[in-house]
Amino acid sequence: MSALVINDDIVHYEVLGRGPGILFVHGWLGSWRYWIPIMQAVSTKYRTYAIDLWGFGDSGKKSANYSLDSQVELIAKFMDHLGVAKLALVGHGLGGAVALRFASQNPQMVARLMTINMPLNGAAIKPRLASSNVAALLDWLVGKAPGSDELLAETRKLDPTAIQTSFDYLSQADFTADLNQTTAPTLLVHGERDEAIALPADEALNGARPNLHQIIFEDGRHFPMLDDPPKFHRLLADFLEAKDLTSLELKDEWKRRMR
Repeated sequence: MSALVINDDIVHYEVLGRGPGILFVHGWLGSWRYWIPIMQAVSTKYRTYAIDLWGFGDSGKKSANYSLDSQVELIAKFMDHLGVAKLALVGHGLGGAVALRFASQNPQMVARLMTINMPLNGAAIKPRLASSNVAALLDWLVGKAPGSDELLAETRKLDPTAIQTSFDYLSQADFTADLNQTTAPTLLVHGERDEAIALPADEALNGARPNLHQIIFEDGRHFPMLDDPPKFHRLLADFLEAKDLTSLELKDEWKRRMR
């Protein structure tokens, strides 16, 4: 277990591999732990980091740190403490919103950005996500999928107030400006069967910058990295290596639909 002290509180993270850096940021349910398979898959070429946001996993549980701004600041201070000047960001759900806001505010520190089932605006979030019954949320979004037992163990550590605080903010937010201000190559990944986050409308991305793409996992739910790990691993590897996002080709391992 690795930890830093930031703002007089503990921040837990894990690191694996060597090479260019990638930081994985978890969503509303779980912690850094559900990134283990993907970290192992890409650690032969990349130095992978996974962090517990404030209120989750083994990081501090001070409610004053649960705002989106505080979570974004956490990423900045984490990189500064480790002496990491620039890396790729992969964020899921809440972590996607944190990663996108960080990328829009710190473009010089982000090599590329992938968000997974991130709500583009408040209307995309289903109200049920605000429930304080974390076990019910996990059953709703994951069920008995592979990795669900590990997720359940990690959700016992989170503070439900962290979910509610982020939900209150994101339900009023619109990240269109953040997308337009982010200069890094950006891939928006969505599970078509995600019951918590609605797919962005086609018009929501109209006029978006040329290095922004969207990919839909046709059978994916809220955790596409757990639903079909090989497909997700291949997608991430291709995205990280592509010199131009338009060179990404449709492969049998995964399907995409560009909007």
